[in-house]
Amino acid sequence: MSLEHSELILNADGSIYHLNILPEDLADTVILVGDQNRVSKVSKYFDTIEVKKEKREFITHTGTLNGKRISVISTGIGTDNIDIVLNEIDALANIDFKERKIKETLKQLQIIRIGTSGSIQADIPVDSFLLSEYAIGFDGVLHYYTNDNIQHPELTKAFVEQTNWSSNKPVPYIIKYDENLGKVLDSNHIRLGFTGTNSGFYGPQGRVLRLALDDEHFNTKLAAFAYKTLKVTNLEMETSAIYALSKLLGHSAVSLNCIIANRSTVEFSKNPALAIDNLIKYTLDKLTKD
Repeated sequence: MSLEHSELILNADGSIYHLNILPEDLADTVILVGDQNRVSKVSKYFDTIEVKKEKREFITHTGTLNGKRISVISTGIGTDNIDIVLNEIDALANIDFKERKIKETLKQLQIIRIGTSGSIQADIPVDSFLLSEYAIGFDGVLHYYTNDNIQHPELTKAFVEQTNWSSNKPVPYIIKYDENLGKVLDSNHIRLGFTGTNSGFYGPQGRVLRLALDDEHFNTKLAAFAYKTLKVTNLEMETSAIYALSKLLGHSAVSLNCIIANRSTVEFSKNPALAIDNLIKYTLDKLTKD
């Protein structure tokens, strides 16, 4: 059955609606960055760049490094944008745009987030690198899809009970990274973490400017949670949706976090641009090593 025009939306040139790229523009290895300006900070290390396209906050550069073809795409901030980007890159890989049908043979993409994050544990220093072994989503995106087989219900149950989770907030969901891709990017320069993904930067992450918080102890509860050897290590705004939708769609995904703030010690990186550049170079080296 063909996909309706209201469901698979294409531009006049046949490109996917939001990303504004064609299927041939997308590499099988995709780096996601939140900040549009970070796309060129990744692609400047490529040996060649064959594609440069953009629409709204979505910028795509595709090129090669050491013979490996890579796309880097800006998502903007938040899991709502991740819902757009993950569905559209999967469509580019696995839907025949001319026939408007899902392909019989599906392609598995490698998806790597390079992003910034704040740690909530005092022993995780600023400028360090963290690979999210697990992500816990407070955003609710996963609950709009059939998802019975990818969550970790015992871990979620323990979290809800220990934090006395409010029924007014979305039910948390927990997803694990792709272990095989994780091994490619792991080293003794990086630590594994349990990343919290929230739907905002201020109140949802326990920051106070002029608005009072519904739960002023939110971050303290997160930091105190423990399940076997797992503790929530850091907070950001995209990882849970990347892991959830990648898992549902059959793609490999990992999230690499540059820790630029420590919420527990109230420290902030003195040179966050240098720290994220170091993570970019680390990631590209790992991805393109023979």
